[in-house]
Amino acid sequence: MLTLTSSAVQVIRSVTEQPQLPPDTGIRIAPQDDGSSLGLSVTPGPEAGDQTVEAEGARVYLEPTAATVLENSTLDATFDEQGEVTFVVAEPER
Repeated sequence: MLTLTSSAVQVIRSVTEQPQLPPDTGIRIAPQDDGSSLGLSVTPGPEAGDQTVEAEGARVYLEPTAATVLENSTLDATFDEQGEVTFVVAEPER
């Protein structure tokens, strides 16, 4: 199962815990339209079949294909010099 770093938890919570958003709002990871990569978006809740990863109030919803691809990986978040967030997936060590 995907794990979240404390930095990822903080970033996800800052994005999803806005008063105007539904309580189950989270980040959803799913294949892009071209099928060659995964994309991340804010969503009001999981879609049918999604796997839910929750840590300290941060919710990540994984589309089934994404859940398989990210099995045993870790999601981290970093800030660049302009303050933009970048999510990074660390592959499991083999």
